[in-house]
Amino acid sequence: MAQQFSSDGALSDGRRDAAATGGSQTTPAAEQEPVFQPKHPWYAFATPTIGRAVRHASRLLHHGGSALPGKVVERIDPGFLARTLSSLPYGVVLVSGTNGKTTTTRMVASMLSDMGLRVFTNPTGSNFTRGVVSSLLTQVSAFGHLHADIAVLELDEAYAVHFVRQVRPRYALLLNVMRDQLDRFGEIDNTARLLAHVARATTGTVVLNREDPRIARLAEQVQPGVQVRYFGLSQALRSYFPSDDDMHNTDMHDADMHDADKQTPAAANAEPHDTAKARSAGTDAPDRLTADVTLTRVGDHEATYRIADRDIATSVRLEGVYNLFNAAAAATIVRAVTADTPQGVASDDALIASLSHVTPAFGRGETISVNGTPVELLLVKNPMGFRLSLASFPPAGHDTMIIINDEYADGRDMSWLWDVDFTGLRDTGVAAVSGTRAWDMALRLEYDQVPVKHVDTDVEQAVADFVAADPTTPKRIYCTYTAMLRTRAKLSHITNVADAGVGR
Repeated sequence: MAQQFSSDGALSDGRRDAAATGGSQTTPAAEQEPVFQPKHPWYAFATPTIGRAVRHASRLLHHGGSALPGKVVERIDPGFLARTLSSLPYGVVLVSGTNGKTTTTRMVASMLSDMGLRVFTNPTGSNFTRGVVSSLLTQVSAFGHLHADIAVLELDEAYAVHFVRQVRPRYALLLNVMRDQLDRFGEIDNTARLLAHVARATTGTVVLNREDPRIARLAEQVQPGVQVRYFGLSQALRSYFPSDDDMHNTDMHDADMHDADKQTPAAANAEPHDTAKARSAGTDAPDRLTADVTLTRVGDHEATYRIADRDIATSVRLEGVYNLFNAAAAATIVRAVTADTPQGVASDDALIASLSHVTPAFGRGETISVNGTPVELLLVKNPMGFRLSLASFPPAGHDTMIIINDEYADGRDMSWLWDVDFTGLRDTGVAAVSGTRAWDMALRLEYDQVPVKHVDTDVEQAVADFVAADPTTPKRIYCTYTAMLRTRAKLSHITNVADAGVGR
């Protein structure tokens, strides 16, 4: 049965839910995604004014104003998004995947800006289509014109499907798939199917993670004539960046070898295991795919990348070893974009050097000074992200706080916390635990014999108490998405907190 669209661009053949969730519907590589034709209602000239008025009213009423204007505009003028983005000379770069979307989007936007392009992006990490619309409303002219050359947009995996029905991205960067918020997306292969929609809809270049088997296989989904590029790791580094299958196999091995006297649920070891190494290097043979940009060495705020058989070293301001791999992804997509500009592909040395300018995205290794004390915010939302954060940031010399919420944007199912090894926090302990799932988190830490000083479900009060205690000691806060937003809001009442920007 052919797919038909209603006037608002939504699927009307009864398969909307299956398409949006990955479902059991699959599309052969040769079959193109349906194209949405945006309408231009007579009142379209007023859309920016209406959206800005809603944003202003929402902020006056202290409702934040981030996504509500976009939601209203999507309802009254469904073609606004596609109509506005269609005017961009170099189209849209879509960034999606489970981990690293916000920081990678920030890197891509910053690097393209360094290359001389005018970039529109959604810098706050509001990665639903309505969030993109809300960001557009702050940038378009009174007549709806967007003064930019290219858009670099972070999209949630599920909402990326809705987006590509309206806007065909010229470039897509697909990072990874991990077990993340399973109550929202279902099992991991469904998440990969969501990203397959993006790969099929892309018209110019698709950039894929060579090291993630499910992502690498999406090359089979691209349309004829669409270029595929890869980013990757050297053999020596693969064990430090396990794929989801690597982690799952390691967890099973750890469970089999579990010490019965430890009296804890089976939890994954944070250190890479030989079994995981063998799988990464063997089963899916990533080396058979040539990577455009390969991360070959990591250090303290420095990294080396191999491009066209040359090793190029750079310093970086980003925090966390995982962001050094995200930088390889960003460099790969930027090489693809600049190859299509009149100036031609950017110098590889200049491109890698531009990475040194990028600062952490808000809440992703961002450091906020509170009365001279650095407070570092680290977003955590799944086992892989939490493990890599704990491995990247030794707790010695810092006070540690963990804030876990279970709102929709965080994921309701927090059982993944049992797949994170917290034993590295035993020596220093955790100064405070907060959030709607504070007691669950405290219980999880108790099983790993990690001392906890304070538990308080009131996030704002707990944050205020935490940053005020022992002001000479640097602070580090691990938090889920909504907890991070509330933490930044509270800190903004105590000190200056910078707005999100393109990347500097």
